[in-house]
Amino acid sequence: MEESLALIKYEKLSTKDKLIMYFLIYSFLGWVFETFYAILVLGHFVKRGFLFGPICPIYGFGAVIFILIFDGLKGHNIKKFLISMIVFSVFEFLASWILEIVFHQRWWDYSDAMFNIGGRICLSFSIVWGLAGVIFSNFLHPFMEKKTEKILNKIPINVQRATIYSLASVLIVDFVLSSIKYIKI
Repeated sequence: MEESLALIKYEKLSTKDKLIMYFLIYSFLGWVFETFYAILVLGHFVKRGFLFGPICPIYGFGAVIFILIFDGLKGHNIKKFLISMIVFSVFEFLASWILEIVFHQRWWDYSDAMFNIGGRICLSFSIVWGLAGVIFSNFLHPFMEKKTEKILNKIPINVQRATIYSLASVLIVDFVLSSIKYIKI
């Protein structure tokens, strides 16, 4: 009996559970970043993103891609920069293209920027993605891992999983309802 209680106490989230958790965290933080950026640039609140809720999934997907790509790649900042620059430029291009095909809208347009490709990506943001990859893998994600681990150690595993999957379910419902709003038949 004591042995089973000890196992329950020290059971950890699976890699899949953690990736879903980080997807949710970074999707929310991306929305916060986008919102503050819009306030700074435009001087007022602008609803950012595709979904009804305070989530920008592109940041969550980006973070999960970063986590998977850089797992175990320590140091090598030039390599991280180049990989991030290339992978996220391709990711941003594909996301823009898919969103436009499915919803007939563009959520960003770099047509006025130098060295852009179809207004979907541009050199200046590709450089930003490269820098973001280095900052994310060296500072932001290690910090978030430590903080989330500290919090998770205080919460029973069943509550952790229930919270993650409840929030993921809400996100899926939001995605479906938001998609209905944007699909043109």
